[in-house]
Amino acid sequence: MPGKHGRDIADLGLAPEGAARIEWAGRGMPVLAEVGSRFAAAAPLAGFSVAACLHVTAETANLMRVLRAGGARVSLASANPLSTRDDIAAALVAVDGVSTFARRGVDRARYYGHIRAALDAAGGGPVLVLDDGCDLVSTLHADRAEMLGRVRAGVEETTTGVIRLRQLAAAGLLRIPMVAVNDSGTRRMFDNRYGTGQSCVDAIMRATNMLMAGRILVVAGFGSCGQGIADRARGLGARVLVTEIDPGRALEATMEGHQVMPMAVAAALGDVFVTATGNRDVLRAEHFATMRDGAVLANAGHFDVEIDLPALADAAVTRRQVREQIEEFELTDGRRLLLLGAGRVVNLSVADGHPAAVMDVTFAGQALALARLAAGNLLEPGVHPLPADIDAEVARLKLASLGVAIDTPSDEQRSYLSTWSHGLGSTDS
Repeated sequence: MPGKHGRDIADLGLAPEGAARIEWAGRGMPVLAEVGSRFAAAAPLAGFSVAACLHVTAETANLMRVLRAGGARVSLASANPLSTRDDIAAALVAVDGVSTFARRGVDRARYYGHIRAALDAAGGGPVLVLDDGCDLVSTLHADRAEMLGRVRAGVEETTTGVIRLRQLAAAGLLRIPMVAVNDSGTRRMFDNRYGTGQSCVDAIMRATNMLMAGRILVVAGFGSCGQGIADRARGLGARVLVTEIDPGRALEATMEGHQVMPMAVAAALGDVFVTATGNRDVLRAEHFATMRDGAVLANAGHFDVEIDLPALADAAVTRRQVREQIEEFELTDGRRLLLLGAGRVVNLSVADGHPAAVMDVTFAGQALALARLAAGNLLEPGVHPLPADIDAEVARLKLASLGVAIDTPSDEQRSYLSTWSHGLGSTDS
């Protein structure tokens, strides 16, 4: 279980390797670096304790460094046992002074033990929280409720986490304000569509060494993540089928040129299946019963519930590891289904997650949101949007890092957009 000295990591000796990887990721994160420079100068988080539950990757480590530069005391737990990089965890402890509780591959009990330890490490409880999937906030409410009076606010970065937060709020149980960075324009565009799209397809190809061209790929869910996966797979020559429960998204997928159908139909057609819904049991026993021999099953959602893993195990007569992060389930009729990354979020469990350039945008928004919350802008308990000016600032900084300039409206144009009466009874329209 978590150690007594502010950490529970696999091997402190891995720190030099982790530090090198953190530095490499930092090269692709110029927006976060700019925010870090501002934080170092202004120390907007001085005196604040921040507890975080995030994927322990090189990109996350750069965010932790920015928070530390801003004056925060930081504790970190992993948001997924298979996304943890043990060398990064070591570097965070040894180099950056972050109380880190994360080991790759731990069981459920130790995973939640790490979250509780990150909350406890704040010394009486954190003032601000950062979450990825709502596990930290849920644990805070369920197991550390005595700390809630000290928590000013928090930030959630994932679709799944925001869904859970809204459920808590609807039930009248959410006792702190949470900013839904996930719902911001920059986050949905960069992280969900471009980041998830590329990194999930990369993970499938990396794990299987599959040629995507000519394959039939089934995407369950056509939200921004599903859209990105479909776009990238089609760009590599795959034929994309989409399953949906939302008529608007199904219509959008149709207009994008994808075939839309129920999973009961798609199950017999697909070579690769990727779930991206945020819901459970999207691929079930009746679907496994009709899938082709060699079908690949991957989950892009935050939790390992989108593929019905108990039903898959029950349907198998044998199961074995056939390649790193690929488990083969042989069914009674000899068909074999291939599960990637134990059904966990595939881009992080099998590959390296989002590119640094993607997390650059997401983490910059989170850091600026925490600074705004620390400045005394108190909110009521509930789920709140990321302020529009922060979203726009992140976009401006990213464009600047890419060397892209845009137009500025003139005074006349601003005036025209600010009133309804232009052109009425005048000759200038």
